[in-house]
Amino acid sequence: MHIQHLSTRAYIVETYRPWKLFTFIVGMIFLFYGALNFEIPDWDVGISILMGSLTYLCAPWAVRTILHSLLNRPHFWLLWIVIALVVSWIAVDGVYVLYHTAVGNIMLRRDNFFISFPSYLILGFLWLYAGSLRELMGNIRSLARRTE
Repeated sequence: MHIQHLSTRAYIVETYRPWKLFTFIVGMIFLFYGALNFEIPDWDVGISILMGSLTYLCAPWAVRTILHSLLNRPHFWLLWIVIALVVSWIAVDGVYVLYHTAVGNIMLRRDNFFISFPSYLILGFLWLYAGSLRELMGNIRSLARRTE
């Protein structure tokens, strides 16, 4: 698997891909629905906006950085993995604690972590792909043909 390096500009352009924006909006709709309809003390619209947005912006970078570091072992590869994990922790747990401390909500940190961190990684892998939906589907079809 080749993980291409994206410049900051290219990374920002990737966040505007229609299929990525669509999946982000669908995810946010689910988060808002849950925040408004389930009576979970640490799930509200504010934390949904913060954690959902940070996941969209940071998860693909973190996953790409970890994969690139493990596969290519660039200079300071271990440091890059640590930085990616710290960014991930901030998006998954750091803002969670800061937000709920500021608004005085009960925190279910362990439960949040076991839901949010796997979701962060899965979405990071989903949004990792650098290309259009058409290109993604073409690559998936090519892979499927190879395995037949």
